[in-house]
Amino acid sequence: MIRAHSKSPSPQRSFHFYNQILHSQNLSPDNYTFNFLVRTCTQISSPETGLSIHAAVIKHGFETDPHVQSGLIHMYAELGFLDSSLSIFLKLPDPDLVSQTAMVSACAKSGEVDIARELFDKMPFRDPIAWNAMISGYTQSGRSREALRLFHLMQIDGVKVNEGTMVSVLSACTHLGALDQGRWVHVYIERNNIRMTVTLGTALIDMYAKCGNLGKAMEVFWRMREKNVYTWTSAMNGLAMNGAGKECLELFDLMKQEGVPPNEVTFVSVLRGCSVVGLVEEGREHFDSMSIVYGLEPRLEHYGCVVDLYGRAGRLEDAINFINSMPIKPHAGAWGALLNACKIHGNLKLGEFASRELVELELKNDGAYVVLSNIYADSRNWDEVSNVRKLMKNEGVKKVPGCSVIEVNGEVHEFFVGDKTHPRYSEIEVKLGEISRRLRLSGYVANTNPVLFDIEEEEKEDALCRHSEKVAIAFGLISLDEGIPIRIVKNLRVCGDCHDVTKIISKVYNREIIVRDRNRFHHFKNGDCSCRDYW
Repeated sequence: MIRAHSKSPSPQRSFHFYNQILHSQNLSPDNYTFNFLVRTCTQISSPETGLSIHAAVIKHGFETDPHVQSGLIHMYAELGFLDSSLSIFLKLPDPDLVSQTAMVSACAKSGEVDIARELFDKMPFRDPIAWNAMISGYTQSGRSREALRLFHLMQIDGVKVNEGTMVSVLSACTHLGALDQGRWVHVYIERNNIRMTVTLGTALIDMYAKCGNLGKAMEVFWRMREKNVYTWTSAMNGLAMNGAGKECLELFDLMKQEGVPPNEVTFVSVLRGCSVVGLVEEGREHFDSMSIVYGLEPRLEHYGCVVDLYGRAGRLEDAINFINSMPIKPHAGAWGALLNACKIHGNLKLGEFASRELVELELKNDGAYVVLSNIYADSRNWDEVSNVRKLMKNEGVKKVPGCSVIEVNGEVHEFFVGDKTHPRYSEIEVKLGEISRRLRLSGYVANTNPVLFDIEEEEKEDALCRHSEKVAIAFGLISLDEGIPIRIVKNLRVCGDCHDVTKIISKVYNREIIVRDRNRFHHFKNGDCSCRDYW
């Protein structure tokens, strides 16, 4: 009964049966009792109860039981006391596989992946749980390349994989935009007859959509026999990210017809779908329906989406009025959306105001300073650009360097702005020169406003030429066969000049180029972009 309740929606009922054991004249708790009670403490997230059960474990003499020890290690880690987990583990004279695996899992789940890897490497035998914990830990910590490398080692060791492994590996592919590796994982799942659960299918949809292969994402979606709200939401988010806003809303209508109730995350996708195609009134109706129709309380991200919806459409007055009418304090997402809208539509005065509000909330938000600098640069106000840069220096704010990732033949390559360390950089430079010449012949004139320095135009053009996505595109042109799309993932928003250049390159070189930036996808083909210059 204790075990059953420890896994149920009402785990606290376990203590009722534990108390009955304690008050019984001929019963006493054993190691199984405490193993399940420790699990209950983890479920209810109660440090005080956890400490009490730990004390009872010691009192009844079960502190050396390996299953109880591993449960305590896991419990303290889940409750946020990793030091306590490590303390228990380090006191073990000869940790068994169960305790070692529990400690690796605890460290990995708590974000201490380096400690987890050190323990993992010392294990004489590693079970699938330890492998999965490490891969998941790397993925959740944003160290996706290490997650994929470890998965490769897992294959070499012949360790059996399961659904959990595949979900983590797909998440790593998603983060890197590594479509080739994601495709390989999909084939691996089918060849090894790994059951296509709702969770795994949803991860596949997310991977394909966020790697820019929307057709394959929707193919997986329509083939899935069982779908939950997260499956529908993942498909809708993929459509919105890739600029298919109307298709996103059509899928939302179908979801409602199927009787699947939307959740808060669903409405983030719906509002983004409205935003990418400028459906302002429809977006506002969906926002209002959250509370009126579905009884869902809008969260901060929903308010930010509505500000973005108004702002991208140029309705800046509606955007600021909406912010002022919010029932909660406006957050950084709302002010950031307004600031970006001011940059798009050249509203210097409102941009300054939004920037001040954003910096007040997040003093170290480099994006706020950079966007404000760009607004001043657009108006050729170099004194104010200089003042913003001085303020950044005084506050110790550093601009996040632009980074673009491209996958070639299953290998992921990273390019940072101005970085020349790639082994093929000399070839890349030659290709950049060729691209520059062909752009000029096509009538291209550099938009140097994004360059924040008051320097000569020629130097500005050279600085623009070294933006990470342009370097990655050049590498793609010299590395990928003709006809193969160039797929790039960038950590920042694409600047106006890079957007213009990529459109021209797609036409001049007759090459499809797909760029995923911080906000959305841009599919460049024959000189046009899927965003229709609305981003």
